[in-house]
Amino acid sequence: MINSNSTQTVLVTGGSGFIAVHCILKLLQQGYTVRTTLRSLNRQSEVKDMLKVGGINSFDNLSFVEANLSEDKNWSEAVDGCEYVLHVASPTPAIKFKHEDELIIPAKDGVLRVLKASKDANVKRVVLTSAFGAIGMGHKNRTTPYTEKDWTDINSDIPPYQKSKTIAERAAWDFIKNEGGNLELSTVNPVGVMGPVLGTDYSHSNQSIRQMLEGEIKVCPKISSCYVDVRDVADLHLLAMIHPEAKGERFLASSGEALSMLDVAKILKRRLGDDAKKVPTKEVSNWLMQIAALRKPSLKMLVALLGQYMQASSDKAKKVLNWKPISAEDAIIATAESLLKLGLIKK
Repeated sequence: MINSNSTQTVLVTGGSGFIAVHCILKLLQQGYTVRTTLRSLNRQSEVKDMLKVGGINSFDNLSFVEANLSEDKNWSEAVDGCEYVLHVASPTPAIKFKHEDELIIPAKDGVLRVLKASKDANVKRVVLTSAFGAIGMGHKNRTTPYTEKDWTDINSDIPPYQKSKTIAERAAWDFIKNEGGNLELSTVNPVGVMGPVLGTDYSHSNQSIRQMLEGEIKVCPKISSCYVDVRDVADLHLLAMIHPEAKGERFLASSGEALSMLDVAKILKRRLGDDAKKVPTKEVSNWLMQIAALRKPSLKMLVALLGQYMQASSDKAKKVLNWKPISAEDAIIATAESLLKLGLIKK
């Protein structure tokens, strides 16, 4: 990794988020001056507390700006003087919504708002946090690993969150092509993000580990996913930010082979002993999951993933950027151990 210094300012959007706070952590450790946006400045102390858990003791190089992806207010101030922008913030999956546009429009408009402000402020490069959901959904009978050349088919029956990520990333690339000027763009497309939790704000993948450890999940749906450690996702953002060859490129962030939910459960059982006594040991049939989703709408997103081929290749990031992720197993255990250490698991 190339060392930098405090003469370069990097904006990280959505600083309280799981990936974003790890990006801030890496940037501060490498000497960058960091500015981050929050929807409410009331969360400043929460972000600092998470960074303290991660080992940061000085906040001289960190500042906060109140900005919301749904409004123009303060975005010009947020990007002013920044060399780079890591646009990590994104609307999160809502369990209850009346129409998919409640996710799609904020995601798309938010990306364009950040890109326009970045262009106007002469930012060198924006790294957009996209998702595997913009790559690997809506493909039938897939048998080969997904790569950065793949795009999710938004005309197929896919969950609104994955659709929103696809439309937002497409809009970003269209903006760069048609009106981006000298602004550069790279995207990072993570699979299921695991790794050390620093506070109560963490990813959906980590929620599944909490639910297993607490016994909330009684049986495992037949769903597979690749996984990646959040520290490696942050590393990839920084590599995509500074590496000349990352300009105009997408990078899948995945540590290796796809694991079923039962595989994850077995890892927890094997590595955590008594702390994993409530973790499920059996799979549930697809038809039972489908019936359960009729009664519990929050399960609909899971049903859409049943039996889907989810293998994703990160060869490009490894070859182009010399990115070296840790194993999925170690990322999963890092999640579990941090949740236990912070007292976030109900005994």
